[in-house]
Amino acid sequence: MTKKYTYSIFILLCCLLLSSIASAQQINYVKGKVIDKKDRQPIIGASVTIVDKDRRVMKGVSTDIDGNYSLPVNDKTYRIMVSYIGYKSTAPLAIDKAVINFQLESADNQMEEVQIVSRAKTDNGSGMSIDKRDQTSAVGTINAKELEDMQAASIDQALQGRLAGLDIAASSGDPGAPMQIRIRGTSSINGAVDPLIVVDGMPYDITIPSDFNFATSDENNYGQLLNIAPSDIKDISVLKDAAATAVWGSRAANGVLVINTKRGVLGPPSISYNFKGSYSKQPSAIPMLTGNQYSSLILEEFYNAGRQFATSDFAKQFQYDRNDPYNYYNYSNNTNWLESITRIGYLQDHNLSISGGGEKAKYRASVNYFNQNGTTVGTSLGRLSARVNLDYTVSTKIRFSADIAYTHIDNKNLYPSGSRDANVRDVAYTKMPNQAVYEYDEYGNITSNYFSPATTAQGGFVYDFANSRVLGTYNPLAMALAASNQQLGERIIPKFSLQYQIIPDKLRLNANFQADINNTKVKKFLPQVATGRPFSEAVVNYAGDSDGDSFTMATNITLAYTPTLGKNHDLITFARFDSNDSRRTGQGMFATNTASSFLADPSIDGRTNQTGSAYSSFSQSRSVGLLVSAQYKFMDRYIVNGGVRGDGNSKFGPNNRYGLFPSASVLWRISGEPFMKNTTKYIDNLALRASYGVVGNAPRNDYSYFNTYQNYGFSYLGSSGVYPSNIELSDLRWEKVTQSNVGLTVVLLKNSLNMDIDVYRKRTTDLFYNGIAIPTYNGYSGVDMNVGTMDNQGWEFSLFYTPVKSKKLRIDVNFNISHNENMIREISPLVPRENNARITTNNAFKVYLQENNPFGSFYGFKFKGVYVDKNSTIALDENGNQIVGPNGQQIFMRFAYPSIDYVFQPGDAMYEDINHDGNIDYKDIVYLGNGNPNLTGGFGTAITFNGNLRLGANFTYRTGYQIINGTKINTTSMYGFNNQSTAVLRRWRAEGDITDIPRATYATGYNFLGSDRYVEDGSYLRLRSITLKYDFSKNLLRRIGVRGLSANIMMENILTFTKYTGQDPEVPVKLSTFSTVVDNSTTPPIKTITLGLTANF
Repeated sequence: MTKKYTYSIFILLCCLLLSSIASAQQINYVKGKVIDKKDRQPIIGASVTIVDKDRRVMKGVSTDIDGNYSLPVNDKTYRIMVSYIGYKSTAPLAIDKAVINFQLESADNQMEEVQIVSRAKTDNGSGMSIDKRDQTSAVGTINAKELEDMQAASIDQALQGRLAGLDIAASSGDPGAPMQIRIRGTSSINGAVDPLIVVDGMPYDITIPSDFNFATSDENNYGQLLNIAPSDIKDISVLKDAAATAVWGSRAANGVLVINTKRGVLGPPSISYNFKGSYSKQPSAIPMLTGNQYSSLILEEFYNAGRQFATSDFAKQFQYDRNDPYNYYNYSNNTNWLESITRIGYLQDHNLSISGGGEKAKYRASVNYFNQNGTTVGTSLGRLSARVNLDYTVSTKIRFSADIAYTHIDNKNLYPSGSRDANVRDVAYTKMPNQAVYEYDEYGNITSNYFSPATTAQGGFVYDFANSRVLGTYNPLAMALAASNQQLGERIIPKFSLQYQIIPDKLRLNANFQADINNTKVKKFLPQVATGRPFSEAVVNYAGDSDGDSFTMATNITLAYTPTLGKNHDLITFARFDSNDSRRTGQGMFATNTASSFLADPSIDGRTNQTGSAYSSFSQSRSVGLLVSAQYKFMDRYIVNGGVRGDGNSKFGPNNRYGLFPSASVLWRISGEPFMKNTTKYIDNLALRASYGVVGNAPRNDYSYFNTYQNYGFSYLGSSGVYPSNIELSDLRWEKVTQSNVGLTVVLLKNSLNMDIDVYRKRTTDLFYNGIAIPTYNGYSGVDMNVGTMDNQGWEFSLFYTPVKSKKLRIDVNFNISHNENMIREISPLVPRENNARITTNNAFKVYLQENNPFGSFYGFKFKGVYVDKNSTIALDENGNQIVGPNGQQIFMRFAYPSIDYVFQPGDAMYEDINHDGNIDYKDIVYLGNGNPNLTGGFGTAITFNGNLRLGANFTYRTGYQIINGTKINTTSMYGFNNQSTAVLRRWRAEGDITDIPRATYATGYNFLGSDRYVEDGSYLRLRSITLKYDFSKNLLRRIGVRGLSANIMMENILTFTKYTGQDPEVPVKLSTFSTVVDNSTTPPIKTITLGLTANF
């Protein structure tokens, strides 16, 4: 019996032992502690993850305040790994015990190495990154991390002055205003001049067809890159020469801006939140006259013109008669109209992202909310965007990616806002300052009603229906607050990619498919209160509603073959097919005199005098391309790259629908030669590059090849007719851009000093010109033609230098400079050579398309000062002798004899008599300048202390271009009832006065002819940004339980050094045949202070 119990107990103990052994072999839970290897302190918030054999994350947890963790384990094949920002991640470890502790090592050195590697790659957008040292063409690259602290609505704002050859200028300081981007100058007269934008290997359409109507809105009113949140961008490359842009064909004739967005990385889920809040204000405005000074000026104008002001219909507005209380209270003010429409702007920018993944699948998802209230009343921008990037490795041969991006834009602009309109800020500068903003009653009590009389001494509101533009004057604040001009945008872009290793490491297939669905709505409303016009007029309660939809499908298939040829030979062959199909539809309705100022829908019936119209449009285009290229490298010293691109485009007729465009480039690595072996201690890379290539450019009009017809706006006997609107153009040819480039790359001192020097020449032949006039008896008004040749040539230099690099201190310096010369070399005699400006009228500059002159050149008179007295108006010949008439009479200087024959008087503006004939006319017109900058670039520095405190500053500059100061013209003319700047306080008043400001004369004389008096040098140097950033210590992070935390403060556009007398010298060229750089009082770039906070979990 005893033995029986003994055996039973023995068997039970064996079972318990076996059970314990089994449980020891399959751990159900693992726990431990994570500490810093150096200071032995616990790490709070470290990510501890369980991964499978493919490194897919199965479970994860963050360490607690004491660095402890605990995780369940369901499979004996699982591994455990730990990661944390600022530390080296551990390799996956087998879970062979219940307690596993980790000691993490600082990753400071590793972080520096990663930064070096990231700068060593360039991307042309094809998905094939090439070592920068092997790049044979002109490509500039910047990591978006260098821009992440800047506060910008779009990435092009942050890129100003950061890359050589990339000239970016703001069109306005209002929210949502676009940046004008030029790569190596302007290469077309009125064809496409914007660079191609490529996002994650696919074209990103930003162009608007010339025949497409977005509620008659100016295309410059809609920012190009607003749909891409800067926080989603990883890096940016600029492809500048033809060899680099060849992969993108005809759409890349003006260069390429390649943007790569952030993607998921191996590791546990990582959550990042970033907030930026900004306070902004405008730079100081031009000082204007007060109401009292203005009233005195008007009286003087009438007196000098020999007119009786007291008999004027509007004399009551300047008499300040208390017996007329209504006019007295409403016209006895000192209103600063510009101040009334200016406010403090603010901005908030929230970004939330999550990323992570294992060996098989990686992901990144982000959402961005951006809201900005502009410094001009009535302007704002709201953006909500989301992006999801997914990567999945099916096997060692197949990789699949799926991306989707969505953006909603709500952009509120001023009405009116077009370049041809009397815009709100322009009116605010010149609005009579004695007029009240809000109406006073007859008892002197101010009311809540805007004071918007139908007409004043200055005139009234005028709407030009024929040209859809606003003229005249109005109450600027009423217009800014009551009128609306809203643009709503919805854009969704799904993209799918497949990468197949047909022969691993040798033959690879990349296939991309993308759909781009874009909707833009424009809503405009002009209520009666903004115009002051009577309700019976057609212009009252003008409402417009339009809708534009575009759908684009783009595909590209790339086959890359990299055979193994031996130790000293490397070959990459490349074949690529692209296709792009685009459809656009638009419809809109416009109506006037709606029933109420609160009814902004144009479909609502009006009261009286209602007018209206509706339109619809459709356009479609298709392009295809095939590229075959190869790059061969021998002994890591000699590299040759060559290719041929064939492009086809539906915008051409069958005779010229397809074009063939070759490109070639070479590189000689001088530093690899045997005679340089003793310099390897100092020279890391010294390479000479050369490239040549041709790229085609297609016209903007989708239907140049077709005979097209339009409905006539009127009917006859109940039927409406049609008329021909476009003549068939069978022989329109490709606009060709031929570019040659020679460059030198220098890398010294263990990659601490990087320099690139490039010299280029870019020639555009067969320039497009839209609408050359032809005789109207054939039923057409104009045709599109190839008309000439334009050159751009110049040089670029860029430098990145790290003179100090240690754990305690790091200093980085960057500098770039670019020079470009634009010149028209040949132009067809069929092209109109000059604009329609009449030199016999004030405020008119001639613009010529002239061979051997830059595009955008303008001409006018030479201003010499002011006639001091009567004797100074005597006409003199070239020897300084008096000119006498046929009867011996004394001749005084005249203007436009004999058609006008105005005799200059003391106090009038004096213009140089070039031919000394005593008559100022077209023979005295001379070249005054052009708007193409001679030098552009930027420089900056970043100083990092102890690895966690960073001070950075960046400057931008543009030099050698001329601006027509339109604001100065309007505020110093003293010709009518417009308010003037305080500069006119030094005007000529009596004989003997020596001054540069002519006399005041009402509607008389020629004191503000187009002359160099209003042409100013626009050169400037701007402190673009200065940033102070602090990364909080690891000890603090442990206590608060986050993986990373940083804060920064940044100031933008704080200082500008310039001789320009306008509010700001950053004025871009408007794209048209006779464009000039004119400052028309748009909102200048704003000064901003931004606070930022970034947290990682």
